[in-house]
Amino acid sequence: MGAASRYRWVVLVVGTAAQASTAYFLGLAAVTPALREHFGLGLGGVGVLIGLASAGLIPTLIPWGSAADRFGERWVMATGLVGAAGALGGIALADDAVAAGVLLVVAGACGASVNAASGRAVMTWFPADGRGTAMAIRQTSVPVGAALAAVVLPPIAGAGGVPAVFAALAVTCLAAALAVAAWIREPPGHRARSGRPAAGARAVLSDPRLQRLSLAGFLLVVPQFLGSVFLVEVLHEGSGVPLATAGALLAVTQVLGALGRLVNGAWSDRAGSRLGPLRIVAVAVAVGFALSALLRPGPAVVLAVVLVPAAALAISWNGLVFTTAGELAPPGRAATAMAVSNTANYVAAAGAPALGGLVAELAGWSAMLALGALAAAAALLALRRLADPAAAPVAG
Repeated sequence: MGAASRYRWVVLVVGTAAQASTAYFLGLAAVTPALREHFGLGLGGVGVLIGLASAGLIPTLIPWGSAADRFGERWVMATGLVGAAGALGGIALADDAVAAGVLLVVAGACGASVNAASGRAVMTWFPADGRGTAMAIRQTSVPVGAALAAVVLPPIAGAGGVPAVFAALAVTCLAAALAVAAWIREPPGHRARSGRPAAGARAVLSDPRLQRLSLAGFLLVVPQFLGSVFLVEVLHEGSGVPLATAGALLAVTQVLGALGRLVNGAWSDRAGSRLGPLRIVAVAVAVGFALSALLRPGPAVVLAVVLVPAAALAISWNGLVFTTAGELAPPGRAATAMAVSNTANYVAAAGAPALGGLVAELAGWSAMLALGALAAAAALLALRRLADPAAAPVAG
């Protein structure tokens, strides 16, 4: 293995760690009682506060992706992480909820720099036959980062309060920025070969193949979030499973989903196709959620045996879509294409829980599960006749 082949793993580790460091918008849910007390908020208010980080992320993904294609991922990621560290540090000094909310929007907007840029870094270093596995590893960064935050932040809040929480997050982002500046670089001669992107960002946005892929991802986010957000409620409130058991099953679902991302990535490399495995996963999710909708009035054990794997599969597909988006891009526009795909995903993630909750209230849990099945089936239709991109090196 040559030096370049070995160094690609350094890039993967640093890119994955950098992405994990920006999972604060998910990890903050673990310290909601401390946030409520510190800022004097109710349940609705703390929900809005945490959601503001995502509000900053959604409109900035594509501009950051375009910047990474234009200037390279190293300084785009480092700049964004430093900005996020500054905003999070500012929240550590804030006592006012409005000021904290504004700074969380800024932190989310800055943290978005890592999303597409870290994916671009991985894609430019890894060949097509290993890219699916590498991107799958990278795609585990957010759930892993959120899980670590959920474990680490409550003790920090207990010892030093909310200011210590945001100070710790700021230090984490700053450390990630230093690691990116030190170790993220492009493959030898890559910038000279790729040069300035030949296609404009508008050409990427208007690509019908990317639009269909992004629509499929948008639709698959619906069962992903319905399963993750409501699994405990469906099993506990809807089927009488003890709360502790339902919570443990949710944890099992998340672990299986993360493992599924790795399996799907390796599968796509071995098969030489991203969309083939993606279609099979979409079918399995649709069938699993449909069966769960039919079984929900029945025995809780049977429902759990079907719903937990279905919800795990609904978590497992992201890396396939993300990698395909980068491979569909014209030369020099991989980060922009991945940012377009992820923007669709985050928009769906923002709306799916509210829509699922409304459907459950109006028509019951079976109807909510059926909604997940319909969304997965619609994603399969969006992928119809969409061809895999040619297996070639990604130029940017």
